[in-house]
Amino acid sequence: MAEWPEVDRAEKERRRELILQGVDDRLRENGGRLPPALFSLSLLNYLQVSGCAELREVPEEIGRLTRLQSLVLCRNRLLGLPAGVAELRGLKVLDVSGNELEGLPEELGRLSDLSSLNVTGNRLEELPRGLGQCTRLSSLHLSGNRLKTLPLGVLSSQLPLLAEIFASDNQIRELSPDIALLTGLKTLDLSNNELTEIPFQLADCAKLKEINFKGNKLKDKRLEKMVNGCQTKSILEYLRVGGRGGGKGKAENTVKEDPKERKKKKQQRQKKDSGGEDEVEDVSKMMLRVLHIAENPLPLTISVTPTIKDVRPYIVCCVVKGMNLKRGNSLKRFLTAQTKLHDEMCDKRTLATIATHDLQLVKGPLLYDARSPKEFKIVPLNRKEINAKELVRQLQFEAEEQRKQKKRQNVSGLHKYLHLLDGKENYPCLVDAENAVISFPPITNSDKTKITKSTQALLLEVTSGSSLQTCKDVMEALIEKMAELNKFTMENKEEEVGSDTEHPEDSASQNSEPSERLQLVLEQVRVTDMEGNLKVLYPSKTDLNLSASSFVVIR
Repeated sequence: MAEWPEVDRAEKERRRELILQGVDDRLRENGGRLPPALFSLSLLNYLQVSGCAELREVPEEIGRLTRLQSLVLCRNRLLGLPAGVAELRGLKVLDVSGNELEGLPEELGRLSDLSSLNVTGNRLEELPRGLGQCTRLSSLHLSGNRLKTLPLGVLSSQLPLLAEIFASDNQIRELSPDIALLTGLKTLDLSNNELTEIPFQLADCAKLKEINFKGNKLKDKRLEKMVNGCQTKSILEYLRVGGRGGGKGKAENTVKEDPKERKKKKQQRQKKDSGGEDEVEDVSKMMLRVLHIAENPLPLTISVTPTIKDVRPYIVCCVVKGMNLKRGNSLKRFLTAQTKLHDEMCDKRTLATIATHDLQLVKGPLLYDARSPKEFKIVPLNRKEINAKELVRQLQFEAEEQRKQKKRQNVSGLHKYLHLLDGKENYPCLVDAENAVISFPPITNSDKTKITKSTQALLLEVTSGSSLQTCKDVMEALIEKMAELNKFTMENKEEEVGSDTEHPEDSASQNSEPSERLQLVLEQVRVTDMEGNLKVLYPSKTDLNLSASSFVVIR
């Protein structure tokens, strides 16, 4: 019988938290079972058992841990959950992502305090209808399963607090009009499913701020174009105005009949026919110019080693010039936007990780490699140079101290991403021409290439362990956000300059050539294998399908 010192220590010290990671050797000795003593720790309010390929089941005795508020059983090989989980009446967080679950017990509906459920990356074809009884549910992560629909039990007026639904990469064919019953919904991700229509009732979700329907085959091509441009406001307005008249699939025809819209289109056609350009409209657009490899005398290239394949195989990079980070709190806004993308679209870095570098400090060409944590060092953001293995050990220690001091399960900063390295013998890293590691995804990038207010050109990096398309989607969202922020910065600058009565000549100078001022230049970056064969070029002709009403992409 294997010894479990962590369990013994938790009992002796009357601990409230217990984390078991990568304990496959002991599980193997114990016939794949967790130690019985674990279920006698009646004071536990946080339990995490993760990264265990030998863990296939959890016994009914889990129900004895009645004080549990958070149960994290991610990245194991669980085939099911026992009905005993329903005895954890105080449970607020249940995370069983990255397992092999084909079903969930109906008894989950008895967890009246449950606020967050994460079942990402399993084999679920349906959810228990009883989830509609979890009236405090606020966050639902369902991505990477085999769901064909969102159950009516979830689309219920009994869930007024449900604010987030992430259900990408499923097989969902229809979204019920009952989605409008979720009055608190703020974020909805149904990308990469099999939807052909979006119900106009979605526009009745008054708090909805972010939606993602990319990767579906919508019948309404105009709506599909908006979807590919990530225009939440435009999509909801389109559904709100057009969807009422003719029902699903009729929005486009209804909008076309609007007299104002018809008059506007006629004027645009007349201008185009006369050889003119709608300068007023161009002033409000952000122009994205793509500089091709052939046009760039010193293009940046990245080589990928074969060893990265089993660690974190996908990487997409791009150079952006023209971003104004000097003005006001522009840099802070940009970093906040990046963090938001990490938390939402990247699903807390589990799907993808973003890194941004000051291009002037990057020594190319670059190498994307997987190395033993003992073999490379990095200067993490705002820290001293350290061996990767030692950095992870140090962060694990800090995370434990955070939990003790705050007496809760959550940790902040880099510490909350440590679990993404569980079970990895080698760590991914991006290395420059001087053999310095400038990025260690998904944990941190290097202080050596840190962006500041004086940064004039950025290298954007997105890595993923799931798919190349995920990298591209995240990169596109990041570039669109950068364009929006830059436009906001420049427009505010124009207002300030325009109100400056002491130097009218400066105002005239600033107001000339608006299309040049609202421009970002994107330089393509090639990613190749070690023999020089092209793996990905970004942005290619098929990338950056942004909205023509907000952006102009010049290729």
